[in-house]
Amino acid sequence: MGKVIWKPGTMLYPIPPVMVSCGTIEKPNVITVAWTGIVCSDPAMTYISVRPERYSYELIKKSGEFVINLTTESLIWTADYCGVKSGRDINKFDLSSITAAASTQISAPLIVESPINIECRVDRILQLGSHDMFLSKILAINADEKLLDSKGVLHLEKAGLVATSHGRYFALGRQLGTFGYSVKKKKK
Repeated sequence: MGKVIWKPGTMLYPIPPVMVSCGTIEKPNVITVAWTGIVCSDPAMTYISVRPERYSYELIKKSGEFVINLTTESLIWTADYCGVKSGRDINKFDLSSITAAASTQISAPLIVESPINIECRVDRILQLGSHDMFLSKILAINADEKLLDSKGVLHLEKAGLVATSHGRYFALGRQLGTFGYSVKKKKK
């Protein structure tokens, strides 16, 4: 079987299309980004990469704060809309599908309808080219109580999370295993 060689590009998929809320509770904004991920577990750190010409870029740069809100199947239309419309022109929280609420550690609002909200404070900004990376510390995670069982265990698989792959959105599918299952001893 042969391979086709392409020029370098964005081919690490699937990835989460997240809604990043920024600004203040009085003047909130949302931008949808796909360039995000975890970069360290101790201290807990994440990043988002944003084009400097975006409206949210200056809001995040000025405040040094933002919230990563995970996107579900019921929020995917809103996430797409928030990714193609500018907060310079409209208040995206005027959409009936999302509600701004106060975060616990920062002034940027969170999205109530998102099952997980990750409150972040910018540690440094790395200028990379088309996008600048906001390397950030995770200050708090807000999890929807409906996803917790009676023992307090989070069941994120019940949230209906989505992924994007090369410009298309997909619902996450069935579980294939758990971390370490390839080396786990079989029960007798």
